[in-house]
Amino acid sequence: MSSEKALDSFKTKSTFKVRGKDYVIFRLGLLKQAGSPDPLRLPIALKILLENLLRLEDGRNVRRLDIEALSRWNPKAKSDKEIAFMPARVILQDFTGVPAIVDLAAMRDAIQKMGGDPALINPIQPADLVIDHSIQVDSFGTSGAFRENAKREFERNRERYEFLKWGQRAFHNFSVVPPNTGIVHQVNLEYLAKVVMQGDAVLYPDTLIGTDSHTTMINALGVLGWGVGGIEAEAAMLGQPISMLIPEVVGFKLYGKLREGTTATDLVLTVTEMLRKKSVVGKFVEFYGSGLDSLSLPDRATVANMCPEYGATVAFFPIDEKTLDYLRLTGRGEEAVARVEAYAKEQGLFRTVQSPDPLFSDTIALDLGTVEPSLAGPKRPQDRVLLRDAKKSFRKELAQMIQGKGATTDPNRLNKWLDEGGSARDAANQLTQVVTEATEVDDGSVVIAAITSCTNTSNPAVMVGAGLLARKAVERGLTVKSWVKTSLAPGSKVVVEYLRETKLLEALEQLKFHLVGFGCTTCIGNSGPLPESIGKRIKEHDLVAVSVLSGNRNFEGRINPLARFNYLASPPLVVAYAIAGSMNVDLVNEPLGKDHAGKPVYLRDIWPTQGEITQAMRAVTSDMFQKQYADVFEGDENWKSIQIPKEDTFQWKPDSTYVKHPPFFGGLSRNPEPLRDIQSARVLAVLGDSVTTDHISPAGSIPKDSPAGKYLMEHGVDPKDFNSYGARRGNFEVMMRGTFANIHLKNFLVPGVEGGWTRHFPDGEK
Repeated sequence: MSSEKALDSFKTKSTFKVRGKDYVIFRLGLLKQAGSPDPLRLPIALKILLENLLRLEDGRNVRRLDIEALSRWNPKAKSDKEIAFMPARVILQDFTGVPAIVDLAAMRDAIQKMGGDPALINPIQPADLVIDHSIQVDSFGTSGAFRENAKREFERNRERYEFLKWGQRAFHNFSVVPPNTGIVHQVNLEYLAKVVMQGDAVLYPDTLIGTDSHTTMINALGVLGWGVGGIEAEAAMLGQPISMLIPEVVGFKLYGKLREGTTATDLVLTVTEMLRKKSVVGKFVEFYGSGLDSLSLPDRATVANMCPEYGATVAFFPIDEKTLDYLRLTGRGEEAVARVEAYAKEQGLFRTVQSPDPLFSDTIALDLGTVEPSLAGPKRPQDRVLLRDAKKSFRKELAQMIQGKGATTDPNRLNKWLDEGGSARDAANQLTQVVTEATEVDDGSVVIAAITSCTNTSNPAVMVGAGLLARKAVERGLTVKSWVKTSLAPGSKVVVEYLRETKLLEALEQLKFHLVGFGCTTCIGNSGPLPESIGKRIKEHDLVAVSVLSGNRNFEGRINPLARFNYLASPPLVVAYAIAGSMNVDLVNEPLGKDHAGKPVYLRDIWPTQGEITQAMRAVTSDMFQKQYADVFEGDENWKSIQIPKEDTFQWKPDSTYVKHPPFFGGLSRNPEPLRDIQSARVLAVLGDSVTTDHISPAGSIPKDSPAGKYLMEHGVDPKDFNSYGARRGNFEVMMRGTFANIHLKNFLVPGVEGGWTRHFPDGEK
């Protein structure tokens, strides 16, 4: 769908000059002259969709009636009108992106067998794949952790990486960002996104879809994009538009300012709770109001990232001065910034203080000054808990879990947690004790404390805040509890640059928050194994161990099989809980420990001020971004060492358990058989509320007694080399067996059991 062939029924195609250069644009303002309503009244996200239709009108996928329907959008009516949206580009991560490239490779084979040229099969829309989900936290708490984890990552995944590097060479319009560069969404935010695209002298909004639900993070930059399934992404890569209903748009008004001591993480957990209650599934959310002026671009990115957790399709922030400042900071160049500013203002996509509020389907509002320090958990990201209530909430949740286990539970254990007043051991004494043995691990012990995930590591304010808190803690003589597995996994290399520049990396390392990798790690379930003694203790005593992470997902079974409770928190709170070592501590009123003089140290004593954070953030410079992204597609020595064949088709390995030729094109003729009805289908699973992709298509560890585990062992793979479901998505045999394999899936067809069980019909066998 080329803009050159647009029918331009509304005569909006015109020329536009930026810095002396002439461009073609499809001017939204000209719609009014053609008899349509003034698009100024529309939410900005819908203006971007409208421009998409104008530019790609072809009479087949996009018709004049579609444009009229969107331009006459009624905010109070639920639309049943479908439109065809063609994103400007597609973004993939290595777990969900590998199957797409596998399919393209298989298409090349099929074309070749039919006598065609395999090199003709390429993505039509530009596609970028970022390898970011594969690194695991095997090594931690030492200066060599990153090097060791990167080495193991390549040993485990070399076969996949050979395939992806072949794809990088073989396919046009396709690029690969090598491993240990950063997380896909942060790399997208800091480098890949253009905000305004330039192609064949045509300017148009940057839009995208991605094979990861948190693609919405890019909405913070004024770029419209969201996550889709692999089939939709492949279709878009091959030039097929996405069919979608004209969405309802909920306006989220922000006003006021975050108060001292609160973070963007606290804000996003509050927003997630509010929008879950509002019910925005399938809707667009667009933020507006004076409060945007007080939120930095990374603050907005934190909020946009967790859009899947509150259920919306997008969480859109308009382009404004903060957007332009961020583009300059990240080294986009003045010419690119000028194009973004001029185009956005011309098309009514630029927000200022004077901008009138758009019309919305519904609205919701939040005074930023009311946001309080918060966590979310222990099992869902929308279950916000105020920090001051965290201990009480944890004890209540734990008592309910123990109680739910029935009569076999030790009554003393239950009574201990039903006691609202305290615990079997005085919390303050426990915290000041020097603990060296796993026998100290109890219900509520924090066994994983991870600064991880794109949600927070894209935000210098909270990362610097974690470093400042660490520095103050070290100065007061505080240490991390011995049973806590600590990790620092930033979303881009720039984070380490500014932490090193401010000397804050050293403070974090003194609390054993050493760099473990640049990737998703803990948030995607790559937390790695717990120390053997800790794991043994948890299993033998059936303990409810806890993880605290700066991520966006905390579903049971995702983070680590031995961490039943998982809490989302800001990076500074992750450090604080690593020091406390337990959720059975009131961080607001109880001390974290004692200083060198034996005096109690409270969280408030080491929490950094906004002034200190602002001062430290001055170390973040444009040069850092330009340096780290100068050779972003080159990779490290491991990546460079991969030798790849020069053939246009991939040389499949018959015994591979990672990348397997899919059967879709087997026996395919030039004239496929007509579709037939499916007869005698039976239900496989009946599921309840809060079912996620984690339950249906897991990305975590592969148990050896699972169907996928048995398949791998039958093919000579030792359990220690299973890797993860996500890493093996290029093998349909593994993923077919991994469907519904979550160990905590509850299928109503087989009540009373958890895991990948069902009932066979018609005989009823479990």
